[in-house]
Amino acid sequence: MSFLGKVLLWLHIGFAIFAIGPLTAVTSSVPRYIRSRDLGVLRYLQRSTRIFGVLTLGVFITGLILGGSDLGAPWLSASMTLFVVAAVLMVFVARDQGTAIQALSSESPEDDARVQIGRIAAMGGIAAVIWLVILFLMVLFASTR
Repeated sequence: MSFLGKVLLWLHIGFAIFAIGPLTAVTSSVPRYIRSRDLGVLRYLQRSTRIFGVLTLGVFITGLILGGSDLGAPWLSASMTLFVVAAVLMVFVARDQGTAIQALSSESPEDDARVQIGRIAAMGGIAAVIWLVILFLMVLFASTR
């Protein structure tokens, strides 16, 4: 592997550690703060979800560059597809976070932010499992290259 390839691999791993890890932690803690009705923390978590969500694109982009001519390999196609699914789930999580914040900010008794708790927890959990499946595929198949 060339020097540039090694740098890209380090960037890929770094983005995965410092973007996907915190994104998973942030989305898993949101339901707790919806229950406690802490708007300040919820706004911070929503902003963090957006920032780390955008940073996860670095994982995808460096992975595409590293894949190069092997992008047609089944494990890479599966990993990229799973990544897109997880990214879409994170968009829905950010949307539901905004809905929960809006409901908690409202004085109306019909607005209940607790409705969002189950969806955020489920989508965040599914995304976390997807990240683990991608990690498994990378370790299992990338080491044989």
